[in-house]
Amino acid sequence: MTINPVKAALLSASAIALSVSVLSAPVSAQVSDVAPVEQIRSISVVGTQRLEPDTVRSYIRLRSGQAWTQAAGDQALKDLYATELFADVSIRNAGGDVTIEVRENPVINRIVLEGNKRLKNEKIEPEIKLAPRQIYSRSKVRADVARIIELYKRQGRFAATVEPKLVQLDQNRVDIVFEINEGPKSKVRQINIIGNDQFSDNKLRGEMVTKQARLTSIFSSGTSYDPDRLAFDQQKLRQFYLTEGFADFRVVSAVAELTPDKKDFIITYVVEEGQRYKFGEVKVDSKIRDFDSAAMTKSLRMKAGDWYNAKMVEDTVEGLQESAGLFGYAFADVNPQFRRDKETLTMGITFDIAESPRVFVERVDINGNTITQDKVVRREFRLNEGDAFNSIQVKRTADRIKSLGYFQEDLEIEQEQGSAPDRIILTTNVEEKATGQLSLSAGFSSIENFIFQGSIEQRNFRGKGQQLRASISYSSYSKSAEIGFTEPYLFDKSIALSGDIFRRDLNSFNFLNNDRNTTYQQSTTGFQIRTGVPINEFLFFQARYGINYDDISLDQSSFYTDPDGTGPLPAACDPALAGRFLCDAIGKRLTSSIGYTLLYDNRDNRIRPTRSHSFGISQDFAGLGGDVKYIRTRLNADKYWRVTDSGFIFSVAAEGGYIHPLENRGSAAAGIDDIRLTDRFYLGEPQMRGFDIRGIGPRIQRIQFTPEIQNGAVVNVPITDRNQIQDDAIGGRAYYMARAELQIPLGSGAKELGLRPSIFVDAGAVFKVTQPLLTTLQAQSTGAVTGTHPCASAAQPTAAGQLLYNCVTSTNTIAQTITATNADGSARAPVLVYQERFLGDSWKPRLSVGFGVNWNSPFGPFRIDIARALLKEPGDDTKLFTFNVGTQF
Repeated sequence: MTINPVKAALLSASAIALSVSVLSAPVSAQVSDVAPVEQIRSISVVGTQRLEPDTVRSYIRLRSGQAWTQAAGDQALKDLYATELFADVSIRNAGGDVTIEVRENPVINRIVLEGNKRLKNEKIEPEIKLAPRQIYSRSKVRADVARIIELYKRQGRFAATVEPKLVQLDQNRVDIVFEINEGPKSKVRQINIIGNDQFSDNKLRGEMVTKQARLTSIFSSGTSYDPDRLAFDQQKLRQFYLTEGFADFRVVSAVAELTPDKKDFIITYVVEEGQRYKFGEVKVDSKIRDFDSAAMTKSLRMKAGDWYNAKMVEDTVEGLQESAGLFGYAFADVNPQFRRDKETLTMGITFDIAESPRVFVERVDINGNTITQDKVVRREFRLNEGDAFNSIQVKRTADRIKSLGYFQEDLEIEQEQGSAPDRIILTTNVEEKATGQLSLSAGFSSIENFIFQGSIEQRNFRGKGQQLRASISYSSYSKSAEIGFTEPYLFDKSIALSGDIFRRDLNSFNFLNNDRNTTYQQSTTGFQIRTGVPINEFLFFQARYGINYDDISLDQSSFYTDPDGTGPLPAACDPALAGRFLCDAIGKRLTSSIGYTLLYDNRDNRIRPTRSHSFGISQDFAGLGGDVKYIRTRLNADKYWRVTDSGFIFSVAAEGGYIHPLENRGSAAAGIDDIRLTDRFYLGEPQMRGFDIRGIGPRIQRIQFTPEIQNGAVVNVPITDRNQIQDDAIGGRAYYMARAELQIPLGSGAKELGLRPSIFVDAGAVFKVTQPLLTTLQAQSTGAVTGTHPCASAAQPTAAGQLLYNCVTSTNTIAQTITATNADGSARAPVLVYQERFLGDSWKPRLSVGFGVNWNSPFGPFRIDIARALLKEPGDDTKLFTFNVGTQF
């Protein structure tokens, strides 16, 4: 059957209308059940304390006259909570009258930190964004808690927790208290390495900065976990393998897992070593006309067939750049071109040196100096405006500026492109340190007992590089006062001028029964003036003149015969009490001396050197007037090496000296040396560790004897206890000393404390002195020795039972026998009271080994040493443990 198209269209329209009618029927029924839409007649705000109602209404979109809907009410709630001004909000609609009830968030009164010991308030407070008088907000508190926890994580304390608490106050105010539980520092419990076949786990762990927490790493800061250190260790592993020839090495993954108790981390590295390569053809291709490519190729350290070493390649690039800089090419581009052959496992390299113009210094800029004048820094520059650039001179300039001690240790001179390709700007950004020092310290030393020191020093006086100093010191056995001034550049010329005025009082001593006994007193008053000029960059000459007035005396009540002058003879020094060497030293004398020092020093830092060496010779001539005449000569040298990049520094030093007399004070038979006791060399602690102060070299020991009756006869028994032997060092004309020391680097924590440990070997000797006449005291009786004996006079016969003293002088230690009889004619056995002996005058080396620690403590420099003497001579006085507080080392 055929349908008319018009009719078909009408049928379709009827079907559509029918469907619409059916669908719309329930909707109409639903609409009829909903209440009529209400208009908002008013909006009121209740519960505000600080805010005005209009301010609250401004935060929402509801307005009078609008239609009220539930959606609009919900949006108003969201808008009010978004302001973070309210703790609670509710909205009610009563026939078009909308009521908004709010409870405002409190105002912060103060913020308190509790429980933080490892991190001080000044470290945490910048991380807290909340502040007093701000509106409290939970979200802001949570954010601050997260920041504090992150701060502790950066310190390696992943177990740290922070609990915020509110303390309600009146007027809707609160105190926010962050209760911090810092927890232990998260350590690295284990480092696992997977995929390493060529090297052991321990070898690879040794190349890392991060260390496993063990008892042996107690002073290391590398045992704490640090994500940045983890990335650095990956680079260290790669560098190590590249230096060993593994050019394809890579770290596949590095994962750090925190243990469930959050106390430790376990780090796992997965590595892929690859094949090991050797150097192939290595050559230099230079476009700079001053460089001969063939000659430079021959000077290369690496050769074909050697194992590939990426560090050697880097050093070669740096060396070629420095060589170019030495000829004035500051921006020479050295580009190594690698040719890898995976079949022969070789790495060929061509060092391309691109053509570049010769560079001249356009300008020298100094930034950051607020106290130090520009000229103080500029005069240390080895390059000036207009000079041809020289990389060696730039490095030397940096070393000289650091040696001033006025600026930071990591100072560098930046090189910037100038106004033209052949111009360069040298910029020095300095950071000034405090150069003035006022110190008052007290301490105890195994050498000086109680010590008090006070000093004031300004090493950069008025910002001109001048040095002004004054100091006093007091201890049980020494006192001194000194004032001095140094001008390093007189009239802005390379002429140094300095002078000192001083007074020093010294009480020399010996030991007996562990008691320190004063022997002679030396008071020295004088001054010295010095001037110096540089001969070249590393050679320095200094001349000096000084006058010393010495007064040396002995306690008359202890060392003089008849000190009160009641006897027939005048008071005089008694050799039997003091020893002839001390009696010879007594007196007043004037020393007028002139001298010089010639010093070669190319060390990188005069304060704390790490490389290069120095050598010096000095001589002093005493006899330009005065009472003393001699020539004193000294030599000294030292050298420093950086053993590894990790901070080990090895050094060796040697010195020696000799005093030649220019006067004849007496004959050797009289036991008088032409060099006085106070002008000789002495050696021991602290120069020679492992030995006591003045514990090396010529000395006189006075040994006491105890009479005992054996088989009916009196026998003289010597006392062998070293502590009960009177020991006096008398010094020598010549000495030498050598030292080898290895400074051991510690972690950053110990380094910040100023700890610098080292192991060392010391060797040396002092010798060559005329042997003094020795004294032996004998008593003829069995009674006890009492009273003051007339040793200086001839012995007289006495009645039976009384004492008869006799002093015997000899050039050896064998006591002479004295024959005497009692009143009845029977023989009387001599009793030996004491006997002197001469020891230690030997050039043979004394040797000690040990370890020590320097500590720049808050109360002054501190040095502790434990050393054992391996080689010594009879009479030397050793010492295992020594420490000093408040003295320089």
